[in-house]
Amino acid sequence: MAGFILKNAQIINEGKTFTGSVWVEEAFIKGIYTGELPAETAGCKVVDATGKWLLPGVIDDQVHFRDPGLTHKGDIFTESRAAVAGGVTSFMDMPNTNPQTTTLDALENKFRRASEASLANYSFFFGGTNDNMDAIQSLDRSRVPGLKLFLGSSTGNMLVDRKEALEKIFSESGMLIAIHAEKEEVIKRNIARYTQQYGDNPDITFHSKIRSEEACYASSAEAVELATRLNTRLHILHLSTAKELTLLDNAMPVSDKQITGEVCVHHLWFTDEDYATYGNRIKWNPAIKQRSDRDALRQAVIDNTIDIVATDHAPHLLSEKEGSCLKAASGGPLIQHSLQAMLDLASQGIFTYEKVVEKMCHYPADLFRMERRGYIRPGYYADLVLVDPTQPMTVTSGNILYKCGWSPFENYTFPHTILKTFVNGQEVFSKGKVNEEIRGMEVRYKTNK
Repeated sequence: MAGFILKNAQIINEGKTFTGSVWVEEAFIKGIYTGELPAETAGCKVVDATGKWLLPGVIDDQVHFRDPGLTHKGDIFTESRAAVAGGVTSFMDMPNTNPQTTTLDALENKFRRASEASLANYSFFFGGTNDNMDAIQSLDRSRVPGLKLFLGSSTGNMLVDRKEALEKIFSESGMLIAIHAEKEEVIKRNIARYTQQYGDNPDITFHSKIRSEEACYASSAEAVELATRLNTRLHILHLSTAKELTLLDNAMPVSDKQITGEVCVHHLWFTDEDYATYGNRIKWNPAIKQRSDRDALRQAVIDNTIDIVATDHAPHLLSEKEGSCLKAASGGPLIQHSLQAMLDLASQGIFTYEKVVEKMCHYPADLFRMERRGYIRPGYYADLVLVDPTQPMTVTSGNILYKCGWSPFENYTFPHTILKTFVNGQEVFSKGKVNEEIRGMEVRYKTNK
């Protein structure tokens, strides 16, 4: 097969922006050229990318696609369809489904389902519990990005709250541990305090007071102490406070860091001032906090204290988002618009476009030691995104692809449009239309470090 050429694009890759062409053959990038194309490309189809930006596909390390068991909210097909429409070509799904991904059988069932339904490349975290160490030690480490622990409130048996279980997992799992860090005792104490003062149904403005800076920092600090003492690779998900940043450093390269951190798009975009406008639509755990926290998180992205940007994509029906801050479901859909939101922040001068690519494409691949993804390089999988920087795009109910049917960005106009997305060299999205016949691949991880 001769493949195709994406010709004369503005390529944003590895800290540089330059005009070039990319030759794709079958699933892989064959070559990158800044001048004349070689003679052997003569038979290739040419896609004129003049004036467009070409990026590596986005890798989202934290999604909740609700499959299996919660598929009225979303499923692997619908949410991966939304992902590729937003330039996300690989995802790592979390284990709090029904059944939970805490057994080897449940994990295999997810892989099987994704092979049948996912338009993007797929991967699944395994869930740690108080009593599943045998299953953890039996995992094929080349197939899972890491172990997910909930150190704050969660459902069923997904809350790891026994000290001896935590010590055993941190000392004996031998793999990266990703955590949701909110201290349950602090949250319960805050609930008692605010319900006593303001009644049993406090509104959304109390959410960040109940799931407070103290709740986040106390849990994150305990996990860092454990990881440091037991020499464990620790990844702190969805950082939301300035104080937690004191637990991290900006030593490089990211693949050599023992303690790493992720921030989600909503914590870089919204503040607690926005509760008045958006209400429960921006209710997440951990909570969106003060402007000073958001600004510190932005700076941490710039100076590499925070390593990657993701979504925590967690769809709920709008009916499930109703009620007080104690009753409304936490989480929201983001994956279709995460790249556009970050490019928008770059257009405002908050980040550079190269930094966006670094945090959403390069560093997730490096941190998790993914096989041949995250970069535009010869020999790497052709996971690519073509962006039109001159065509604004307004989010409407008619172009939202989430199964839940809504977005916190509804009616907002982004300055850039995702024009095309390629997954393993296949054009899965083009000019607003998804090729629903395409299927992604299982992501693989290097295990030699």
